[in-house]
Amino acid sequence: MVVLDNTIGRRANVAHLADRAYPTLSGGEQARVQFARVLCQLEAGRTVADRQVLFLDEPTASLDLRHQGALLDAAAGLAATGVAVVAILHDLNLAAAYADRLLVLDGGRLVAGGRPAEVLTDDLIAGVFGVRWPVGRVPAGGQPFLLPHRGAAGRARD
Repeated sequence: MVVLDNTIGRRANVAHLADRAYPTLSGGEQARVQFARVLCQLEAGRTVADRQVLFLDEPTASLDLRHQGALLDAAAGLAATGVAVVAILHDLNLAAAYADRLLVLDGGRLVAGGRPAEVLTDDLIAGVFGVRWPVGRVPAGGQPFLLPHRGAAGRARD
């Protein structure tokens, strides 16, 4: 059975799963339960350490759009309280929307770092990922976004 604090259960959107056994949950539900476990650990850790770091490795994998946003909103909320949040995301649109700072690796080597609007460029995407997917800008704040399209894979390095 899933047992957790109601506040954390609501924040991770798993409170309604409390009567279900973990193996019966879908992949997305299991991922949200794992996130709730992390939230419990952080809450318990506050009693012994002032500074905390939350490491998230592909936390949005297997989550639908609503739950992706909810999880990253919760992580941003933790960051606002002083928790350092380090998230590994392959979805560059989510990274651009939520990150204060992006680090881009290529073959295990750091190739770019800074604010998303500075880092995400057409040349970076072509050089690192080998595709010509244009980087657009949301007019209000200049937030970058990628616009994937068919047939672009492999063209950038030709």
